[in-house]
Amino acid sequence: MPRAVHVLALGIFAMVTSEFVVAGLMPQMAGGLGVTVPQIGYLITAFAMAMAFGGPFLTVAVLRLRPKPALMTLFVIFLVGNVLAATASGYALMLVARVITGVASQAFFGVAISLTAQLARPEVRGRAMAVVLNGLMLGTLLGLPLSTLVGAAFGWRAAFWAIAVLTVVAALCTAAGVPAVGHADGGGSLREEMTAFRSRRLWLALSTSTFVIGATFCAFSYFNPILTEVTGFGGGAVPVLLIAYGAATVAGNHVVGRLADRYAVPVLLCGLLLNLLSLSGFALLAHLKAPAVMFMMGIGLVGVTMNPAMATRVQRAANARPLVNTVHASCITFGVVIGSWGGGLAIGVFGLRAPLWLGAVLAAVGAATLIPDLARRARRAPADGHDSCTKSAALARATSVGPGMPPSR
Repeated sequence: MPRAVHVLALGIFAMVTSEFVVAGLMPQMAGGLGVTVPQIGYLITAFAMAMAFGGPFLTVAVLRLRPKPALMTLFVIFLVGNVLAATASGYALMLVARVITGVASQAFFGVAISLTAQLARPEVRGRAMAVVLNGLMLGTLLGLPLSTLVGAAFGWRAAFWAIAVLTVVAALCTAAGVPAVGHADGGGSLREEMTAFRSRRLWLALSTSTFVIGATFCAFSYFNPILTEVTGFGGGAVPVLLIAYGAATVAGNHVVGRLADRYAVPVLLCGLLLNLLSLSGFALLAHLKAPAVMFMMGIGLVGVTMNPAMATRVQRAANARPLVNTVHASCITFGVVIGSWGGGLAIGVFGLRAPLWLGAVLAAVGAATLIPDLARRARRAPADGHDSCTKSAALARATSVGPGMPPSR
């Protein structure tokens, strides 16, 4: 595995930590900026929307740069956004800062994943994706609680300064540890990049990714109120449970990365069905502590951990270039928006278990989007078997000298 893959994971860790930092500092930021907690919540939405819709445009802007200079440019933009957040004197400036960091973060994801595919050998690309995406899992597991601790101890601005320092460290490591390679075949041209989006297989793969993440975030966005108000855990137990959930995502990401190269579509099908089971089980038994924790861990093992298989499938349906990967990341972010927004609407109408049921429905729809690929594989299997028989017969004829005679040596 190239060392550069681990370096790229550090950059993604910084981006994800910045994405989640607001969630842990809402009361402090509301007091410091003189606004309400819901208004601070809109900063999370602004970051996600900037990622989903702005990231691809920034990727187009850096498309002609080679991967390493593109990454360094995105680090600079991301750093500016975090410094602006740390020094923001009012809500409007903070909103601008979150949009800047969201756009840069999404573009970084696309370029980093594309570069990972370029650096790794084809037979280990899925595993390399899992290593890079460990930055995402560890950002969820460690980035949020650490930034929350820093904010609680030194003030919310210190958390943004800490992320700025982490960004500089990641940029220096990238400058030293990532090789200066050229564009992947056909890369660097917007026209070449855009041709990939004519593929129906690509759009089907992108839709699957949106449903995978949407199903997961229906639940993840509302774990805290479900665990406290339905399951009956105390507030102090929730952070521990969320850390355990994060650990499950790291483990699941490792397993999926090992399987993604050979079994991307079967892994996605199994993941979606297991997530459907976990979400439904959680919804039915959320009032019981042991089953609730078990099903919560199940969501962690087969939810966002599908990312390596999702990325592998998208790249096989199109290519591994930056714009395809950035649009894929935008579809994933759109899944986050659908899950958190839809879950909130469902709670207002049907109560706290409703997001879990909605997540189960989205998982079922996601599994349905795999049907064309599964049908294609089923049609291909008999043909492959016939080809194998034909090749075996030909080999038998080639290695024999006549009826009843032993094979030639």
